[in-house]
Amino acid sequence: MARPNSSLPSPQILLVEGQDDEHVVRHILRRCEPTLDFVIENREGIGPLLDSIGAELRAPGRQALGILVDANTDLSSRWDAVKTRLSTEGIGLPGHPAAGGTIVTVTSKPRVGVWLMPDNTSGGELEDFVIEMVPAGDTVWPMSQRYIDAIPEQDRKFSKQKTQRAKLDAWLAAREDPRRMGSAIRARDLEVDGILCRTFLAWLQNLFT
Repeated sequence: MARPNSSLPSPQILLVEGQDDEHVVRHILRRCEPTLDFVIENREGIGPLLDSIGAELRAPGRQALGILVDANTDLSSRWDAVKTRLSTEGIGLPGHPAAGGTIVTVTSKPRVGVWLMPDNTSGGELEDFVIEMVPAGDTVWPMSQRYIDAIPEQDRKFSKQKTQRAKLDAWLAAREDPRRMGSAIRARDLEVDGILCRTFLAWLQNLFT
C-alpha cells in the first residue's frame, strides 16, 4: 500500500501538492488497492513540487515517479510547467495530457506519470475530483449547492474559483461526524466505484506495478 514518508529513498514515489491530496489518495488505495506499493510525498505547494522533480528523478534506485497536481484555472499552463521540468531531465511529455492520465517511459530513466486534477481535460482541483465521488441521488448535495449559491456575492469570503470547494465543504459538514475528504472516503460517505475514480486508480496501477 502507499507507505508513510521515509528518510530512505523509495523506488516508487508520488508527489502531491498538499495534505488533502495525500489523504484522498491514501484512503482510495486502502479501499480499492491496499497492496499497491509506493510512497506519497507531500511537497506543500506547487512551487516546491515542481522544484523537486529533477532531484526525485535522479534519486538512487528510482523506478517510477508520479506527479499529481491541480489544473486550477489553466490546464495548459500547468501542463506546460510540468512538461518543462521533465524536459530538462530528458523526459518528453506529449502536447496534451491523456484523459486517462499520462505515463511515459524513456530508456534508462524512471517511468513517469502525470495526473492533472480533476480529470486531465478540464480546469479544477482536487475538490472537483472528490465531488464526483458523492453518491448519486444524495439528498444533501443539492441542498449544499443551494446554500452556497444563495450567499450574496458581497458576503462571500471565498473566490469564485473556490465555489465548488465551498459546496463540498458544506456537504462534508453535514456528515454524522464532519470530516475531511480522505476521512469521508474511509467512512464510505464517498464512493470509489465511479468512472473518474476508477480511471485514476487504473493510472496508479499502471504507473506503480
